[in-house]
Amino acid sequence: MSLIQWAYLWSGLIDMSVLWTRRAAIKTIGAASMGLSFSAATPAWASANMQDTEANSGRPKPGARKFKSVAVEDLIVEISRKIADPKLALLFANCFPNTLDTTVEPGSFEGKPDTAVVTGDIAAMWLRDSSAQVWPYLPLAKKDSALRQLLEGVIRRQARCLLIDPYANAFMADLSAPPLSWSTKDLTDLKPGVGERKYELDSLCYPIRLAHGYWKQTGDTAPFDARWKQAMTLVVQTMRVQQRKHGDGPYHFQRTSDRSTETLPAEGYGNPVNPVGLIASGFRPSDDACIFPFLVPSNLFAVTSLRQLAEMAKTILHDDALANDAHSLANEVESALQQYAIAKTSTGTIWAYEVDGFGSQLLMDDANVPSLLGLPYLESSPDAALYARTRDFVWSNRNPWFFRGSAGEGIGGPHEGKDMIWPMSQTVYALTSNSNTEIGHALAMLKASAAATGFIHESYFKDDSSRFTRPWFAWANTLFGELIVKLAATRPELLR
Repeated sequence: MSLIQWAYLWSGLIDMSVLWTRRAAIKTIGAASMGLSFSAATPAWASANMQDTEANSGRPKPGARKFKSVAVEDLIVEISRKIADPKLALLFANCFPNTLDTTVEPGSFEGKPDTAVVTGDIAAMWLRDSSAQVWPYLPLAKKDSALRQLLEGVIRRQARCLLIDPYANAFMADLSAPPLSWSTKDLTDLKPGVGERKYELDSLCYPIRLAHGYWKQTGDTAPFDARWKQAMTLVVQTMRVQQRKHGDGPYHFQRTSDRSTETLPAEGYGNPVNPVGLIASGFRPSDDACIFPFLVPSNLFAVTSLRQLAEMAKTILHDDALANDAHSLANEVESALQQYAIAKTSTGTIWAYEVDGFGSQLLMDDANVPSLLGLPYLESSPDAALYARTRDFVWSNRNPWFFRGSAGEGIGGPHEGKDMIWPMSQTVYALTSNSNTEIGHALAMLKASAAATGFIHESYFKDDSSRFTRPWFAWANTLFGELIVKLAATRPELLR
Protein backbone atom coordinates (compact mmCIF):
# COMPACT_ATOMS: atom_id res chain seq x y z
CA MET A 1 0.00 0.00 0.00
CA SER A 2 1.36 3.44 -0.93
CA LEU A 3 1.92 6.40 1.37
CA ILE A 4 -0.94 8.18 -0.39
CA GLN A 5 -3.32 5.33 0.39
CA TRP A 6 -2.18 5.18 4.03
CA ALA A 7 -2.85 8.90 4.28
CA TYR A 8 -6.34 8.42 2.88
CA LEU A 9 -6.99 5.60 5.30
CA TRP A 10 -5.79 7.70 8.23
CA SER A 11 -8.06 10.56 7.25
CA GLY A 12 -11.00 8.23 6.64
CA LEU A 13 -11.18 8.84 2.86
CA ILE A 14 -10.97 5.14 2.04
CA ASP A 15 -12.94 2.43 3.75
CA MET A 16 -10.57 -0.44 4.60
CA SER A 17 -13.20 -2.94 3.50
CA VAL A 18 -13.02 -1.47 0.00
CA LEU A 19 -9.26 -1.64 -0.37
CA TRP A 20 -8.93 -5.39 -0.42
CA THR A 21 -11.63 -6.35 -2.89
CA ARG A 22 -10.67 -7.98 -6.17
CA ARG A 23 -11.30 -4.65 -7.95
CA ALA A 24 -8.91 -2.75 -5.69
CA ALA A 25 -5.46 -4.29 -5.86
CA ILE A 26 -4.05 -0.80 -5.62
CA LYS A 27 -0.69 0.30 -6.94
CA THR A 28 1.14 3.52 -6.18
CA ILE A 29 0.35 6.67 -8.06
CA GLY A 30 3.25 9.08 -7.79
CA ALA A 31 2.66 12.74 -7.14
CA ALA A 32 4.85 15.44 -8.62
CA SER A 33 5.04 18.70 -10.49
CA MET A 34 3.77 18.80 -14.05
CA GLY A 35 6.53 21.19 -15.07
CA LEU A 36 4.20 23.22 -17.28
CA SER A 37 5.02 26.68 -18.50
CA PHE A 38 2.86 29.57 -19.66
CA SER A 39 3.46 32.71 -21.66
CA ALA A 40 3.36 36.30 -20.51
CA ALA A 41 0.30 36.75 -22.68
CA THR A 42 -1.72 34.38 -20.52
CA PRO A 43 -4.50 36.19 -18.57
CA ALA A 44 -3.77 36.70 -14.88
CA TRP A 45 -6.50 34.31 -13.76
CA ALA A 46 -5.17 31.62 -16.10
CA SER A 47 -1.57 32.10 -14.97
CA ALA A 48 -2.57 31.75 -11.33
CA ASN A 49 -4.69 28.77 -12.28
CA MET A 50 -1.79 26.98 -13.98
CA GLN A 51 0.59 27.79 -11.15
CA ASP A 52 -1.86 26.15 -8.77
CA THR A 53 -2.14 23.18 -11.12
CA GLU A 54 1.64 22.80 -11.29
CA ALA A 55 2.11 23.08 -7.54
CA ASN A 56 -0.60 20.57 -6.65
CA SER A 57 -0.35 18.06 -9.49
CA GLY A 58 -1.02 14.44 -8.68
CA ARG A 59 0.87 13.21 -11.74
CA PRO A 60 4.04 11.12 -11.39
CA LYS A 61 7.34 12.96 -11.73
CA PRO A 62 8.27 13.37 -15.42
CA GLY A 63 10.95 10.70 -15.19
CA ALA A 64 8.48 8.20 -13.70
CA ARG A 65 5.82 8.56 -16.40
CA LYS A 66 5.27 5.55 -18.64
CA PHE A 67 5.07 7.61 -21.84
CA LYS A 68 5.36 11.25 -22.80
CA SER A 69 3.51 12.81 -25.71
CA VAL A 70 4.46 16.33 -26.71
CA ALA A 71 1.04 16.79 -28.32
CA VAL A 72 -0.75 15.72 -25.13
CA GLU A 73 1.39 17.99 -22.93
CA ASP A 74 0.76 20.93 -25.26
CA LEU A 75 -2.98 20.27 -25.18
CA ILE A 76 -2.99 20.14 -21.38
CA VAL A 77 -1.41 23.61 -21.30
CA GLU A 78 -3.81 24.94 -23.93
CA ILE A 79 -6.96 23.60 -22.28
CA SER A 80 -5.90 24.48 -18.72
CA ARG A 81 -5.61 28.14 -19.73
CA LYS A 82 -9.27 28.07 -20.71
CA ILE A 83 -10.55 26.75 -17.38
CA ALA A 84 -11.34 29.45 -14.85
CA ASP A 85 -11.82 27.12 -11.88
CA PRO A 86 -8.39 26.04 -10.50
CA LYS A 87 -9.79 22.82 -9.03
CA LEU A 88 -11.37 21.83 -12.33
CA ALA A 89 -8.16 22.71 -14.17
CA LEU A 90 -6.15 20.56 -11.78
CA LEU A 91 -8.56 17.68 -12.18
CA PHE A 92 -8.24 17.88 -15.96
CA ALA A 93 -4.44 18.13 -15.89
CA ASN A 94 -4.23 15.07 -13.64
CA CYS A 95 -6.81 12.95 -15.43
CA PHE A 96 -6.34 13.51 -19.15
CA PRO A 97 -2.80 12.05 -19.30
CA ASN A 98 -3.39 9.40 -16.64
CA THR A 99 -3.43 6.49 -19.09
CA LEU A 100 -0.12 7.57 -20.64
CA ASP A 101 1.41 8.49 -17.30
CA THR A 102 0.66 5.27 -15.47
CA THR A 103 -0.80 2.38 -17.52
CA VAL A 104 0.85 1.97 -20.94
CA GLU A 105 3.66 -0.48 -21.58
CA PRO A 106 5.13 0.24 -25.04
CA GLY A 107 7.24 -2.42 -26.68
CA SER A 108 7.62 -4.40 -29.88
CA PHE A 109 6.64 -7.81 -31.19
CA GLU A 110 8.08 -9.27 -34.37
CA GLY A 111 9.66 -5.91 -35.08
CA LYS A 112 6.40 -3.96 -34.93
CA PRO A 113 4.83 -1.76 -32.21
CA ASP A 114 3.20 -3.66 -29.37
CA THR A 115 1.53 -1.79 -26.51
CA ALA A 116 -0.11 -3.25 -23.43
CA VAL A 117 -2.46 -0.97 -21.49
CA VAL A 118 -3.37 -2.03 -17.96
CA THR A 119 -6.56 -0.74 -16.39
CA GLY A 120 -4.88 0.96 -13.42
CA ASP A 121 -4.98 -0.74 -10.05
CA ILE A 122 -5.43 -4.15 -11.71
CA ALA A 123 -2.37 -5.31 -13.64
CA ALA A 124 -4.22 -6.62 -16.68
CA MET A 125 -5.42 -5.33 -20.04
CA TRP A 126 -9.16 -5.27 -20.64
CA LEU A 127 -10.05 -5.07 -24.35
CA ARG A 128 -12.78 -2.56 -23.50
CA ASP A 129 -10.84 -0.43 -21.05
CA SER A 130 -7.67 -0.28 -23.12
CA SER A 131 -9.63 0.90 -26.17
CA ALA A 132 -11.49 3.53 -24.17
CA GLN A 133 -8.40 4.65 -22.25
CA VAL A 134 -6.47 5.67 -25.37
CA TRP A 135 -9.47 6.87 -27.39
CA PRO A 136 -9.15 10.57 -26.35
CA TYR A 137 -5.62 10.69 -27.76
CA LEU A 138 -6.57 9.72 -31.33
CA PRO A 139 -7.09 13.31 -32.56
CA LEU A 140 -3.50 14.10 -31.54
CA ALA A 141 -1.87 11.10 -33.20
CA LYS A 142 -1.50 12.65 -36.63
CA LYS A 143 0.92 15.30 -35.33
CA ASP A 144 2.77 13.13 -32.82
CA SER A 145 4.56 10.18 -34.43
CA ALA A 146 5.53 8.60 -31.10
CA LEU A 147 1.92 8.70 -29.93
CA ARG A 148 0.75 7.28 -33.25
CA GLN A 149 3.20 4.38 -32.87
CA LEU A 150 1.96 3.73 -29.34
CA LEU A 151 -1.64 3.58 -30.57
CA GLU A 152 -0.67 1.31 -33.43
CA GLY A 153 0.84 -0.96 -30.80
CA VAL A 154 -2.47 -1.10 -28.90
CA ILE A 155 -4.33 -2.15 -32.05
CA ARG A 156 -1.74 -4.83 -32.81
CA ARG A 157 -1.77 -6.14 -29.22
CA GLN A 158 -5.57 -6.34 -29.23
CA ALA A 159 -5.47 -8.43 -32.42
CA ARG A 160 -3.05 -10.83 -30.73
CA CYS A 161 -5.32 -11.06 -27.70
CA LEU A 162 -8.44 -11.76 -29.75
CA LEU A 163 -6.64 -14.58 -31.52
CA ILE A 164 -5.70 -16.11 -28.17
CA ASP A 165 -9.34 -16.17 -27.09
CA PRO A 166 -12.25 -14.06 -28.42
CA TYR A 167 -14.25 -14.99 -25.30
CA ALA A 168 -11.81 -13.41 -22.84
CA ASN A 169 -12.40 -9.91 -21.50
CA ALA A 170 -8.94 -9.35 -19.99
CA PHE A 171 -5.38 -10.39 -20.80
CA MET A 172 -2.11 -10.17 -18.94
CA ALA A 173 0.32 -7.46 -20.02
CA ASP A 174 2.91 -10.22 -20.18
CA LEU A 175 1.12 -12.86 -22.23
CA SER A 176 3.22 -15.58 -20.59
CA ALA A 177 2.17 -14.54 -17.07
CA PRO A 178 -0.32 -16.53 -14.98
CA PRO A 179 -3.94 -15.32 -14.91
CA LEU A 180 -5.37 -12.93 -12.34
CA SER A 181 -5.55 -14.56 -8.94
CA TRP A 182 -9.34 -14.69 -8.79
CA SER A 183 -9.56 -16.47 -12.17
CA THR A 184 -7.40 -19.51 -11.52
CA LYS A 185 -10.23 -21.75 -10.29
CA ASP A 186 -12.89 -20.65 -12.77
CA LEU A 187 -14.65 -23.48 -14.58
CA THR A 188 -14.00 -22.40 -18.16
CA ASP A 189 -11.41 -22.96 -20.90
CA LEU A 190 -8.72 -20.66 -19.52
CA LYS A 191 -5.90 -20.18 -22.02
CA PRO A 192 -2.33 -18.92 -21.45
CA GLY A 193 -2.15 -15.12 -21.52
CA VAL A 194 -5.76 -14.65 -20.43
CA GLY A 195 -6.31 -12.65 -17.24
CA GLU A 196 -10.06 -13.29 -16.93
CA ARG A 197 -12.45 -15.13 -19.24
CA LYS A 198 -15.78 -13.35 -18.93
CA TYR A 199 -17.29 -13.20 -22.40
CA GLU A 200 -18.61 -9.68 -23.02
CA LEU A 201 -19.93 -8.71 -26.43
CA ASP A 202 -18.60 -5.18 -26.10
CA SER A 203 -15.05 -6.60 -25.82
CA LEU A 204 -15.38 -7.64 -29.46
CA CYS A 205 -16.67 -4.20 -30.46
CA TYR A 206 -14.24 -1.85 -28.77
CA PRO A 207 -11.15 -2.98 -30.75
CA ILE A 208 -13.08 -2.26 -33.95
CA ARG A 209 -14.04 1.19 -32.68
CA LEU A 210 -10.42 1.97 -31.82
CA ALA A 211 -9.09 0.67 -35.14
CA HIS A 212 -11.69 2.59 -37.14
CA GLY A 213 -11.08 5.78 -35.16
CA TYR A 214 -7.32 5.44 -35.60
CA TRP A 215 -7.69 4.99 -39.36
CA LYS A 216 -10.04 7.95 -39.70
CA GLN A 217 -7.82 10.24 -37.62
CA THR A 218 -4.44 9.28 -39.08
CA GLY A 219 -5.05 7.66 -42.46
CA ASP A 220 -2.49 5.03 -41.42
CA THR A 221 -3.27 1.45 -42.47
CA ALA A 222 -0.08 -0.17 -41.13
CA PRO A 223 -1.79 -2.04 -38.24
CA PHE A 224 -4.32 -3.70 -40.53
CA ASP A 225 -2.24 -6.66 -41.66
CA ALA A 226 -2.93 -10.37 -42.02
CA ARG A 227 -3.07 -10.91 -38.24
CA TRP A 228 -5.59 -8.09 -37.78
CA LYS A 229 -7.70 -9.48 -40.63
CA GLN A 230 -7.63 -12.90 -39.00
CA ALA A 231 -8.69 -11.40 -35.68
CA MET A 232 -11.57 -9.46 -37.24
CA THR A 233 -12.75 -12.54 -39.11
CA LEU A 234 -12.78 -14.39 -35.79
CA VAL A 235 -14.74 -11.54 -34.18
CA VAL A 236 -17.54 -11.84 -36.74
CA GLN A 237 -17.52 -15.64 -36.48
CA THR A 238 -17.79 -15.42 -32.69
CA MET A 239 -20.70 -12.99 -32.89
CA ARG A 240 -22.51 -15.36 -35.24
CA VAL A 241 -21.93 -18.33 -32.95
CA GLN A 242 -23.32 -16.28 -30.07
CA GLN A 243 -26.56 -15.66 -31.93
CA ARG A 244 -27.10 -19.22 -30.66
CA LYS A 245 -29.07 -20.41 -33.65
CA HIS A 246 -27.37 -23.80 -33.41
CA GLY A 247 -27.20 -24.31 -29.66
CA ASP A 248 -25.43 -22.56 -26.82
CA GLY A 249 -22.01 -22.55 -28.46
CA PRO A 250 -18.67 -23.40 -26.85
CA TYR A 251 -18.46 -20.70 -24.19
CA HIS A 252 -19.28 -21.52 -20.59
CA PHE A 253 -18.18 -19.94 -17.31
CA GLN A 254 -18.68 -20.71 -13.64
CA ARG A 255 -17.02 -19.20 -10.59
CA THR A 256 -17.38 -20.04 -6.91
CA SER A 257 -18.54 -16.80 -5.33
CA ASP A 258 -21.00 -15.40 -2.83
CA ARG A 259 -22.09 -12.91 -5.53
CA SER A 260 -24.51 -14.14 -8.18
CA THR A 261 -23.16 -11.58 -10.64
CA GLU A 262 -19.80 -13.41 -10.71
CA THR A 263 -21.02 -16.60 -12.35
CA LEU A 264 -23.40 -17.81 -15.06
CA PRO A 265 -26.41 -20.08 -14.45
CA ALA A 266 -27.46 -23.12 -16.45
CA GLU A 267 -24.12 -24.94 -16.10
CA GLY A 268 -22.23 -21.83 -17.10
CA TYR A 269 -24.03 -21.08 -20.38
CA GLY A 270 -26.36 -18.39 -19.04
CA ASN A 271 -30.13 -18.19 -19.07
CA PRO A 272 -31.92 -19.49 -22.18
CA VAL A 273 -32.55 -17.30 -25.23
CA ASN A 274 -34.81 -17.53 -28.22
CA PRO A 275 -32.49 -17.25 -31.27
CA VAL A 276 -34.10 -14.24 -32.92
CA GLY A 277 -30.98 -12.72 -34.47
CA LEU A 278 -29.54 -10.84 -31.50
CA ILE A 279 -26.06 -11.64 -30.13
CA ALA A 280 -25.76 -13.11 -26.64
CA SER A 281 -23.32 -11.84 -24.03
CA GLY A 282 -22.34 -13.67 -20.87
CA PHE A 283 -21.40 -10.55 -18.97
CA ARG A 284 -22.01 -6.81 -19.03
CA PRO A 285 -19.35 -4.11 -19.48
CA SER A 286 -19.26 -3.97 -15.68
CA ASP A 287 -18.02 -7.61 -15.67
CA ASP A 288 -21.33 -8.55 -13.99
CA ALA A 289 -23.34 -11.47 -15.33
CA CYS A 290 -26.25 -10.73 -17.63
CA ILE A 291 -29.70 -11.77 -16.45
CA PHE A 292 -31.07 -12.01 -20.00
CA PRO A 293 -28.17 -12.69 -22.40
CA PHE A 294 -29.26 -10.33 -25.17
CA LEU A 295 -27.67 -7.14 -23.79
CA VAL A 296 -29.31 -4.33 -25.75
CA PRO A 297 -26.70 -1.52 -25.59
CA SER A 298 -23.99 -4.00 -26.58
CA ASN A 299 -26.09 -5.21 -29.52
CA LEU A 300 -26.64 -1.61 -30.64
CA PHE A 301 -22.88 -1.04 -30.30
CA ALA A 302 -22.28 -4.21 -32.34
CA VAL A 303 -24.37 -2.83 -35.21
CA THR A 304 -22.17 0.26 -35.34
CA SER A 305 -18.94 -1.71 -34.98
CA LEU A 306 -19.86 -4.25 -37.64
CA ARG A 307 -20.59 -1.49 -40.14
CA GLN A 308 -17.27 0.17 -39.31
CA LEU A 309 -15.56 -3.17 -39.85
CA ALA A 310 -17.37 -3.66 -43.14
CA GLU A 311 -16.06 -0.29 -44.33
CA MET A 312 -12.49 -1.15 -43.32
CA ALA A 313 -12.67 -4.65 -44.79
CA LYS A 314 -13.78 -3.28 -48.13
CA THR A 315 -11.56 -0.20 -48.30
CA ILE A 316 -8.36 -1.35 -46.59
CA LEU A 317 -8.35 -5.15 -46.77
CA HIS A 318 -10.18 -5.39 -50.13
CA ASP A 319 -12.03 -8.36 -48.67
CA ASP A 320 -15.58 -8.23 -49.97
CA ALA A 321 -16.53 -11.48 -48.24
CA LEU A 322 -15.66 -10.17 -44.77
CA ALA A 323 -17.28 -6.82 -45.55
CA ASN A 324 -20.50 -8.45 -46.70
CA ASP A 325 -20.58 -10.81 -43.73
CA ALA A 326 -20.15 -7.96 -41.24
CA HIS A 327 -22.70 -5.80 -43.02
CA SER A 328 -25.36 -8.54 -43.22
CA LEU A 329 -24.91 -9.40 -39.55
CA ALA A 330 -25.30 -5.73 -38.62
CA ASN A 331 -28.55 -5.55 -40.58
CA GLU A 332 -29.89 -8.72 -38.97
CA VAL A 333 -29.10 -7.50 -35.44
CA GLU A 334 -30.60 -4.08 -36.15
CA SER A 335 -33.84 -5.64 -37.36
CA ALA A 336 -34.06 -7.91 -34.30
CA LEU A 337 -33.46 -4.95 -31.97
CA GLN A 338 -36.42 -3.14 -33.46
CA GLN A 339 -38.62 -6.16 -32.93
CA TYR A 340 -37.52 -7.42 -29.50
CA ALA A 341 -35.58 -4.70 -27.62
CA ILE A 342 -38.11 -1.88 -27.37
CA ALA A 343 -40.22 -1.79 -24.23
CA LYS A 344 -43.56 -0.09 -23.62
CA THR A 345 -43.82 2.12 -20.52
CA SER A 346 -46.39 4.57 -19.19
CA THR A 347 -44.37 7.44 -20.71
CA GLY A 348 -43.79 5.86 -24.09
CA THR A 349 -41.46 3.30 -25.62
CA ILE A 350 -37.84 3.01 -24.48
CA TRP A 351 -34.91 0.69 -25.09
CA ALA A 352 -34.82 -2.26 -22.70
CA TYR A 353 -31.47 -3.07 -21.11
CA GLU A 354 -31.59 -6.86 -21.58
CA VAL A 355 -34.01 -9.21 -23.32
CA ASP A 356 -34.20 -12.93 -24.00
CA GLY A 357 -36.14 -13.06 -27.28
CA PHE A 358 -39.04 -14.83 -25.58
CA GLY A 359 -40.66 -11.58 -24.48
CA SER A 360 -38.88 -10.97 -21.16
CA GLN A 361 -37.31 -7.52 -20.81
CA LEU A 362 -35.18 -5.95 -18.08
CA LEU A 363 -35.67 -2.21 -17.61
CA MET A 364 -32.60 -0.56 -16.05
CA ASP A 365 -29.22 0.88 -17.00
CA ASP A 366 -25.69 0.34 -15.72
CA ALA A 367 -22.99 2.99 -15.52
CA ASN A 368 -20.46 1.11 -17.64
CA VAL A 369 -20.30 1.87 -21.35
CA PRO A 370 -21.90 0.61 -23.56
CA SER A 371 -24.91 1.72 -21.62
CA LEU A 372 -28.28 2.98 -22.74
CA LEU A 373 -27.28 6.45 -21.57
CA GLY A 374 -24.08 6.30 -23.63
CA LEU A 375 -25.59 5.22 -26.96
CA PRO A 376 -24.99 8.55 -28.78
CA TYR A 377 -21.43 8.67 -27.45
CA LEU A 378 -20.79 5.36 -29.25
CA GLU A 379 -22.69 6.54 -32.35
CA SER A 380 -25.17 3.75 -31.65
CA SER A 381 -28.45 5.61 -31.20
CA PRO A 382 -30.48 5.17 -34.39
CA ASP A 383 -33.67 6.81 -33.07
CA ALA A 384 -33.30 10.19 -31.37
CA ALA A 385 -36.82 10.27 -29.90
CA LEU A 386 -36.53 6.73 -28.55
CA TYR A 387 -33.19 7.61 -26.98
CA ALA A 388 -34.60 10.78 -25.40
CA ARG A 389 -37.35 8.81 -23.66
CA THR A 390 -34.82 6.16 -22.62
CA ARG A 391 -32.48 8.83 -21.28
CA ASP A 392 -35.28 10.31 -19.17
CA PHE A 393 -35.98 6.85 -17.76
CA VAL A 394 -32.42 5.83 -16.90
CA TRP A 395 -31.59 9.20 -15.27
CA SER A 396 -34.50 8.90 -12.86
CA ASN A 397 -35.73 6.89 -9.91
CA ARG A 398 -37.52 4.58 -12.34
CA ASN A 399 -34.09 3.06 -13.06
CA PRO A 400 -33.35 0.78 -10.07
CA TRP A 401 -29.63 1.58 -10.35
CA PHE A 402 -30.02 5.37 -10.34
CA PHE A 403 -29.16 7.00 -7.02
CA ARG A 404 -29.55 10.53 -5.72
CA GLY A 405 -28.12 11.81 -2.45
CA SER A 406 -26.55 14.81 -0.77
CA ALA A 407 -23.24 14.20 -2.60
CA GLY A 408 -24.67 13.88 -6.10
CA GLU A 409 -26.78 11.82 -8.45
CA GLY A 410 -26.03 9.28 -11.12
CA ILE A 411 -26.16 5.68 -12.26
CA GLY A 412 -24.38 2.82 -10.54
CA GLY A 413 -24.83 -0.90 -10.90
CA PRO A 414 -24.61 -4.26 -9.13
CA HIS A 415 -20.82 -4.26 -9.35
CA GLU A 416 -20.40 -1.90 -6.39
CA GLY A 417 -23.96 -2.12 -5.16
CA LYS A 418 -26.76 0.02 -3.85
CA ASP A 419 -26.30 3.77 -3.31
CA MET A 420 -22.90 3.84 -5.06
CA ILE A 421 -22.81 6.41 -7.88
CA TRP A 422 -20.31 5.97 -10.71
CA PRO A 423 -18.76 9.28 -11.86
CA MET A 424 -18.44 7.66 -15.28
CA SER A 425 -22.21 7.96 -15.62
CA GLN A 426 -21.99 11.69 -14.85
CA THR A 427 -19.30 12.13 -17.51
CA VAL A 428 -21.38 10.25 -20.07
CA TYR A 429 -24.45 12.27 -19.04
CA ALA A 430 -22.50 15.43 -19.96
CA LEU A 431 -20.99 13.95 -23.14
CA THR A 432 -24.47 13.07 -24.44
CA SER A 433 -26.24 16.27 -23.35
CA ASN A 434 -27.24 19.33 -25.36
CA SER A 435 -28.12 21.30 -22.23
CA ASN A 436 -25.68 23.72 -20.61
CA THR A 437 -27.58 23.29 -17.35
CA GLU A 438 -27.17 19.50 -17.39
CA ILE A 439 -23.51 19.71 -18.35
CA GLY A 440 -22.77 22.33 -15.71
CA HIS A 441 -24.48 20.20 -13.08
CA ALA A 442 -22.43 17.16 -14.14
CA LEU A 443 -19.17 19.15 -13.97
CA ALA A 444 -19.98 20.32 -10.45
CA MET A 445 -20.69 16.76 -9.32
CA LEU A 446 -17.55 15.40 -10.96
CA LYS A 447 -15.38 18.01 -9.32
CA ALA A 448 -16.94 17.28 -5.94
CA SER A 449 -16.66 13.52 -6.41
CA ALA A 450 -12.88 13.72 -6.71
CA ALA A 451 -12.91 14.09 -2.90
CA ALA A 452 -9.78 16.26 -2.84
CA THR A 453 -7.65 13.50 -4.42
CA GLY A 454 -7.40 15.12 -7.85
CA PHE A 455 -8.67 12.05 -9.73
CA ILE A 456 -11.98 10.48 -10.81
CA HIS A 457 -12.97 7.27 -9.02
CA GLU A 458 -14.94 4.19 -9.92
CA SER A 459 -17.85 4.90 -7.58
CA TYR A 460 -18.75 6.82 -4.43
CA PHE A 461 -21.47 6.76 -1.78
CA LYS A 462 -24.38 9.00 -2.72
CA ASP A 463 -24.19 10.96 0.55
CA ASP A 464 -20.42 11.11 0.99
CA SER A 465 -17.99 11.33 -1.95
CA SER A 466 -15.02 10.58 0.33
CA ARG A 467 -16.31 7.00 0.54
CA PHE A 468 -15.14 5.83 -2.87
CA THR A 469 -13.77 2.79 -4.70
CA ARG A 470 -10.68 2.54 -6.90
CA PRO A 471 -8.45 5.60 -6.52
CA TRP A 472 -6.59 4.53 -9.69
CA PHE A 473 -9.04 3.84 -12.52
CA ALA A 474 -7.58 5.16 -15.75
CA TRP A 475 -10.68 4.77 -17.94
CA ALA A 476 -12.71 7.08 -15.71
CA ASN A 477 -9.86 9.60 -15.66
CA THR A 478 -9.26 9.84 -19.40
CA LEU A 479 -13.00 9.82 -20.13
CA PHE A 480 -13.33 12.89 -17.92
CA GLY A 481 -10.40 14.48 -19.75
CA GLU A 482 -12.14 13.76 -23.05
CA LEU A 483 -15.22 15.63 -21.81
CA ILE A 484 -13.20 18.72 -20.90
CA VAL A 485 -11.45 18.75 -24.30
CA LYS A 486 -14.83 18.49 -26.01
CA LEU A 487 -16.29 21.34 -23.96
CA ALA A 488 -13.27 23.54 -24.65
CA ALA A 489 -14.00 23.13 -28.36
CA THR A 490 -17.82 23.24 -28.34
CA ARG A 491 -18.97 25.02 -25.15
CA PRO A 492 -16.02 27.05 -23.85
CA GLU A 493 -18.33 29.29 -21.85
CA LEU A 494 -18.95 26.40 -19.44
CA LEU A 495 -15.25 26.37 -18.55
CA ARG A 496 -15.00 30.14 -18.11
